[in-house]
Order: sequence, then structure tokens, then C-alpha cells
Amino acid sequence: MSEENKEDVFDEFEDKSKSAADKAKEKASQMKEEAKEAFEGAKEKASDMAGEAKEAAKGFTEEAKEAFEGAKEKASDMAGEAKGAAKDFTEDAKETMNDMKESWNDATNNGENKKLIAGILAILVGSLGIHKFVLGYTKEGIIQIILTFVTCGFASIIGFIEGIIYLTKSDEEFYETYQVGKKGWF
Repeated sequence: MSEENKEDVFDEFEDKSKSAADKAKEKASQMKEEAKEAFEGAKEKASDMAGEAKEAAKGFTEEAKEAFEGAKEKASDMAGEAKGAAKDFTEDAKETMNDMKESWNDATNNGENKKLIAGILAILVGSLGIHKFVLGYTKEGIIQIILTFVTCGFASIIGFIEGIIYLTKSDEEFYETYQVGKKGWF
């Protein structure tokens, strides 16, 4: 191969190399543009997805706020109901205590009634011992009847004296002495 041929081959090879390099450059530039466009598309898609995620987060936040407000309202309602139940319980307890107080007063007031009844019966018919039976003293009532018969009525003075004693005592003193303490005589 001659020098000229070699140069021609070299030139031809150089031209082909330049042409291939130019094509490669062009292809690289085209691929660069395509990559740039793909990157911009991906960037835009990522931005859209971020926006959607932001909107979803806002929606979730709003739902969470609504749920919290609902729970807060429900808790407030339950607290109100508990307060009402406590108030009802307190009123019921007060009412029960008042009923107990009335029952106690009735029991002690019955002592007043027994005092008056026992005192009047003792003064009027003390010889028969009826006032003893009214107070629940069966044994003493029977003894009073027997004493009245044995002494031909003279023991009726005991009933008269007891009647006066019953009526001169205070209600509380009578109740404590004769109904609670069960003192049978005088």
C-alpha cells in the first residue's frame, strides 16, 4: 500500500470517525434532551404527587379535628350526665335521710302519744293496769290488776300517782325512761 493510499484510507477513516463522532454527539445531545424532558416530567409528576399528598394530609387533619371535636363534645355530654346522676343521687340521699328523720320523729312522737294515753288511762282507770298494757308491760299490768283485787281497790292509788308522773315528765324523758329504758314502776 502506498503512502497515498494510506493517507486516503486514513482520511476516509478520519471522516468516518468524525461522522460517527458527530452522530454520537447528536445522539448524545438528543438523549440529553430526552433525559431532560423525562426529568422535567418526573419532577412535575413528583410535584403533583406531593400536592396530592398535601391535600390528603389536609383532609386527614380536618377529619382528625372533627373527630376530636366530636369526642370532646361527647366527653362533655358524658360529664354532664355524670353530674346529673350525682345530683340525683345526692337528692335521693337527702330524701332518704329526711324520711329516716321523719321516721325517727314519728317513733318519738308515738312516745308523746303513749305518754298522753298512758297518763290519762293511769289517772282514770289505773286500778285495772291498762296504762301498763299500753306501754307494753304485760307482767306489771297483771300485777296491778291482782293488787287492786287483793287490796279491794286501795292499790288503784298507784295508777293515779303513775298517771301524774307520766304527764309531768318531758316527752324525751318519758320516752327514754318508759319506752326505751322499760322502767315498769313509778
